[in-house]
Amino acid sequence: MNKFEKFTGIVAGIDRPNIDTDAIIPKQYLKSIKRSGFGVNLFDDWRYLDPGEPGKDNAERRINPDFVLNRSPYQNAQILLARENFACGSSREHAVWALLDFGFRVVIAPSFADIFYNNSFKTGLLPIALRSELVDQLFKELESEADYQLTIDLENQLVCNPGGIEMAFEIDDFRKYCLLNGLDDIGLTMKHAETIKAFESEYYEKQPWLK
Repeated sequence: MNKFEKFTGIVAGIDRPNIDTDAIIPKQYLKSIKRSGFGVNLFDDWRYLDPGEPGKDNAERRINPDFVLNRSPYQNAQILLARENFACGSSREHAVWALLDFGFRVVIAPSFADIFYNNSFKTGLLPIALRSELVDQLFKELESEADYQLTIDLENQLVCNPGGIEMAFEIDDFRKYCLLNGLDDIGLTMKHAETIKAFESEYYEKQPWLK
């Protein structure tokens, strides 16, 4: 997992509440567990005008010109702005994988479904919960400014708009540490590799019949 560093990125907004995980990545794409290749099918039913299925060449599908991620500059967006209860519904990890694979590094919303929120930190996606009135403000700024960008400063827990206004957000200290250092569950375990090896060596010396 890559270290999360301060960055400024293009914002794409989907102004609707209760976006569920089936909308983020439809169920027919859940057979793969590779964690990659899902970006082209992110918000599949909204991005395309014809049905999709695994193995189908998306280049041959009809694009929905009205959907935000099909318009410039949002094809290169790294920050997704949404409304309350983002990623509700089923617990599929693929929803996080699809957002990351598309290029999103941050999702900002007033609230998130618990399972999605927890899954996000395990793969390096930062979910930021801001008060509804702040999200309202961001949507207004997004509508009035082309190529709207925000700066995300995880170290200081700030979202900064182009006018220099800083919006603070809360994050658990341990999760913040893991993101800043690029540590997923495996990475955390490997930090204790020498201790684990020493324990195994001593364990088998005392109980050699278990080798």
